Amino acid sequence: MPIRRVLMRRRMFIQGCGVGATLLRSGLAATPMVIADPSDVSASVYDILVCGPHGGRTDRWARAVAQGMGAKLSARQPILLHSVGGQDGVTGANRLQTTVIPDGQTAAMLPSEAVIAFLTGDPRVHFQPGEWIPVMAGLNAAVLIVRGGLQRLADPAPIRLAAASPESPDLAALLAFQRLGVATAPVFGLRGAAAVARAFADGEADAVLLTGEEVPADAAPLTAEGGVAVGTLGVVDEQNQMVADPLFPALPTVHAIAADRGATPLSRPLEAAYRAVAAASRIDFMLVLPHLTTPGTVAMWRQAAVGAVATPALQAAAAASAIDLTATGAALAAAPFDVPADGLLALRQFLFQHFGWRPS
Repeated sequence: MPIRRVLMRRRMFIQGCGVGATLLRSGLAATPMVIADPSDVSASVYDILVCGPHGGRTDRWARAVAQGMGAKLSARQPILLHSVGGQDGVTGANRLQTTVIPDGQTAAMLPSEAVIAFLTGDPRVHFQPGEWIPVMAGLNAAVLIVRGGLQRLADPAPIRLAAASPESPDLAALLAFQRLGVATAPVFGLRGAAAVARAFADGEADAVLLTGEEVPADAAPLTAEGGVAVGTLGVVDEQNQMVADPLFPALPTVHAIAADRGATPLSRPLEAAYRAVAAASRIDFMLVLPHLTTPGTVAMWRQAAVGAVATPALQAAAAASAIDLTATGAALAAAPFDVPADGLLALRQFLFQHFGWRPS
């Protein structure tokens, strides 16, 4: 059902911008229900399309961000939230592409899984992430854990990689090991930190790519079972160079490890796809505006985002989840998503040739 703008006098009430348990434990208190004044129709009404279910991770962050941005973007009216679709955000991202008018009144909060779905050719996708205009992002680390450390990479036996599926953020790990010149035998179907930790403890998996919230906490049980953090996927800087992840600056990047090993680089198209997948795996959430939103409106949203990022409540929430909140760096974080057609083709050929996988 498309988002319809109506006069504020027809809005009876909205839900308050309460946040879930993850954010509450960091000190970000829920706000009470806000009743709009039906006589006040002079102020602009702003909306955030939440690409995910009510109460999910993306929804919790959308509520926190709306609370942080509200006073700066829409002082007289609350920012309204509209939850759409499932956990991977594809339905919501389609809605952003097809029904949201780029008038600056509506932004969307998306998870990384929506970008992965686009890159892998999911037939449900009807959007182009390269056209989104980033406003704010929550960035996590992407840390590669290997039992036995870097020495294990010299073993000719394939590394058993714990992974959810080829179309999950774990795709970045499959490509990372390809970049390292190391064969893998992925163990698919392992979803969530608890399942991965059990498989690692039981000796069913040799390697894990940790992403998402609370990476340090998720690493602890793996370290206890002989896992070693060997490196990160890194980040792409303004010169399009792969550099150390600022969340784990002491760890080398996969590219640096590959150079030390003398590994053969990926083809140019597959390298572009890898950078896009790696960038997506580091996105916890992203607030974006639709294509063709005017520059002045974009600047207004970004200014509000900069102010929200600086608030103690959002800073505490980010620290509790071990992620980095950024407004000024959101566009750079999303830049690799704009993959040429030959890169998308190379990625899908890689998946089919190595794992027999193709979009369903």
